[in-house]
Amino acid sequence: MPLTMVNQEETQVIRKVGGKEETRKFLEGMGFVAGGEVTVLSKAMGNVIVSIKGSRIAIGKDMANKIIV
Repeated sequence: MPLTMVNQEETQVIRKVGGKEETRKFLEGMGFVAGGEVTVLSKAMGNVIVSIKGSRIAIGKDMANKIIV
């Protein structure tokens, strides 16, 4: 399921990062790699704030839909 469907305060393992190569590289540079753990801290209208590798990152709905957990 895409990251936008994960419940708040829930931790999931990233299975796949989709999208164009440019988008994948951008997300992987922020730590969104297959096998990594991501915790959804808050959600608002599809946009999410997550905790990954000790950092808090806000990403938009379009990007979050490309991250499969």
